[in-house]
Amino acid sequence: MQQTVTAGGSPRVTPNVRVGVDLGAEISARMDRLPITRHLWMLVFLLSLGGFFEIYDLIFTGYIAPGMAKSGLLQTTTQAFFGFTGIAAFIAATFAGLFVGTFGFGWMPDRYGRRAVFTFSLLWYSVGSTIMAFQRTPEGVLLWRFITGIGVGLEIVTIDTYVTELVPQQMRGRAIAFNQVVMFAAAPVAAILSWQLVPQTVFGLDGWRVVVLAGSAGAVVVWFIRRAVPESPRWLAIRGDLETSDRIVRKMESIVERQSGVPLPPPAQAAEEPVHRRVSLAELGRAPYRSRVVMLIVFNFCQAIGYYGFANWVPTLLIGQGITVTKSLLYSFIIAFAMPAGPMLAMLYADKIQRKYLIVGGALAVVVCGLAFGQVKAVVPLIILGVLISLAGQTISVSFHAYQSELFPTAVRCRASGIVYSASRIGAMMSGFIIAALLKDFGVAGVFTGITAFMLVVAVAIGVFGPKTNGVRLEELSR
Repeated sequence: MQQTVTAGGSPRVTPNVRVGVDLGAEISARMDRLPITRHLWMLVFLLSLGGFFEIYDLIFTGYIAPGMAKSGLLQTTTQAFFGFTGIAAFIAATFAGLFVGTFGFGWMPDRYGRRAVFTFSLLWYSVGSTIMAFQRTPEGVLLWRFITGIGVGLEIVTIDTYVTELVPQQMRGRAIAFNQVVMFAAAPVAAILSWQLVPQTVFGLDGWRVVVLAGSAGAVVVWFIRRAVPESPRWLAIRGDLETSDRIVRKMESIVERQSGVPLPPPAQAAEEPVHRRVSLAELGRAPYRSRVVMLIVFNFCQAIGYYGFANWVPTLLIGQGITVTKSLLYSFIIAFAMPAGPMLAMLYADKIQRKYLIVGGALAVVVCGLAFGQVKAVVPLIILGVLISLAGQTISVSFHAYQSELFPTAVRCRASGIVYSASRIGAMMSGFIIAALLKDFGVAGVFTGITAFMLVVAVAIGVFGPKTNGVRLEELSR
């Protein structure tokens, strides 16, 4: 790849490419040397605003459940394990849609671009969620919950890849943590709206329907805000659109250099690789990707049961410990504040401590606090333990969203992430039925015994088989 030097001292890529050089290597080298300024944080913030409503949608699943049960639309438990008139079926429909979105449509951002799919999936979510809010039968609610979940699933895997590719290597952990701070700020919003609205009737509508509509309306507003985010230069480069990629990077370089007040350092030497090492989807079955795919499938399946087994059932689990419906929603609101607080704390150490160790530590913390949660009845210990479980869960979330995106090459990053992440959708889909069955037969203590088993598998999978990624260039991790 040839370069000329602009007046500002930044290299300009021309479309004459030397045979044997990775198309995105020099673009990536220029991006990885950028100092961290408010411009980069603003790009992450704008992407995260879209994710805010996806998390809002996922989080209110548990909070509106008591209202749906109260209205008679769905039941808390059913006689059959796979009963389709219960809350477990609603949770299953959510994650069935997420599975289809991540596994079935994860190829779309790799083909059509991060930016286009990012916008399309948010609009998909808004329309589907609005229609679901007006359904009057269990079948209608489940169908449109499934359709809405497809858009949410596609959105989340796109965001992870988008953020990972837009920031320099020394910022990836903190960028994902900040991304999750903004996204999970939706948790207390969903909780407080549910606390205030779910027990009520608003303008003739059940309160839970208004909670759903609030998310779909807000997402449309954010669609206009995030049009300012550029396409991923790394993706454009590996697609051969070097001029557009170069133009975007030069604009980023100009803004970052002006904000930092110092000349940009020269980019590191771009790694040269044989052309045949451009990874196709079929190569995910070869080393080193094969072991990474297997490890992340096992991890995602088990962590989803542990994470959503608590997050989606917090109000119901509190009721199982003797708390009333109204108070359970209030206490859930307090616990929900740990969701954005967890990533906020992670910004302090996300790039200092290896991500694999953070995942293992978070999983073991869920085990310890979860077992204790199942044994206590007093309100204060329940809230404290709930907050600690939530903080541990968010530590896992921040770490693995960055981790799994780092482990695959740019050409198939979204598709590969979608494949492994779809296992979490199957796990989360099954979690509703598993938790409902454990709660029915063994109570809250039985629920956390089950969660313990899955979280121990998480700790072993990542702790034993996961590579280290902090501070390593994306291209080096994919060689």
